[in-house]
Amino acid sequence: MTITTTTPEQTITDARARIDALDDRIIGLIQERVAVSAVVQETRIASGGRRVSLTRENEILRHYSDALGKPGTALAMTLLELSRGRI
Repeated sequence: MTITTTTPEQTITDARARIDALDDRIIGLIQERVAVSAVVQETRIASGGRRVSLTRENEILRHYSDALGKPGTALAMTLLELSRGRI
């Protein structure tokens, strides 16, 4: 039986590589979210509605806050700003 051990430096390097890969996936998902949000906004405007639904945005804020606490609210605000711009 072979036991392999890693140095703290290797553990950190490996973990950072994993973080970088996760960040790339997160960025891709955010870009996808922005694109889907644009479809919703365009459809809402084309049907005579407003660009932004504050009720829906409040649902999103609550969802992120429930899952991640106060930092989740800040994250949701950033996602909303990326998806619809400042209002």
